[in-house]
Amino acid sequence: MNEQSVPLAGSLLTVDRELQREFEARLAESSTLAFRVAYGVLRHREDAEDVAQEAFVKAYRSFRELRDRDRFRAWLVRMTWRLAIDRRRNDRRREARDRSPEGLRHTAPAVAQGSTSAVAQGFSPAIHEDLEARERAARLWAAIDALPEKLRVTIILANIEEHDLGDVARLLGLPEGTVKSRLFLARQQLKERLQ
Repeated sequence: MNEQSVPLAGSLLTVDRELQREFEARLAESSTLAFRVAYGVLRHREDAEDVAQEAFVKAYRSFRELRDRDRFRAWLVRMTWRLAIDRRRNDRRREARDRSPEGLRHTAPAVAQGSTSAVAQGFSPAIHEDLEARERAARLWAAIDALPEKLRVTIILANIEEHDLGDVARLLGLPEGTVKSRLFLARQQLKERLQ
C-alpha cells in the first residue's frame, strides 16, 4: 500500500507544481493591472499595493477552482476592484468615527492658507502650472469618486487605464454594448460635475 501511495503523492506534487507555474505565469501578465485597478479606486500607493497583494493571495488560494483560466485577468480585476472598494469603505467609516468637529476646524484653514500663500509668494510659471494641473486632477478624481461604482470602474479601465472596449467588456464580464452605455453615462455625469 505504501508503494502505491508514493506514485500518487508524486503525481499530486507534479499537478500542484504545474498549477503553481500556471498561476505565476498568469500573475506575471496581470500584476500591474491589479495594482492599477486598486490605485484607481484608492489613489494611495501603499494602500493599492496592499490591496493588490491581498488580491494575489486570494487568487492563489482560489486558482484551483477557476474553471476558465483564460478569464484570469477579468477574475483578478473584479476581485481587486471589490477588495479596493471594501478597503475604501472601511477607511471612510474609520475616518468618520475618528473625525471630530474641532479637528476639522483646525485643518481646513491650514490647507487654504497654504495654497494661497504658494500663489502669493510668486512661484515660477512652471510651478504655478503644476499647481493648476494638480487642482484639475483633484477635481477630476473627485468627480470620478462621485460616480456610481459601475460607471467608475468602467471609466477607470477605459479612459484612465486605456483598455479598449473589448478588453473592458472581458475584464468586467459584460457585453460591449453595456460598456459603451456605461462609458457614455459616466462621461455625461463627469461633464456635468466638472462644469
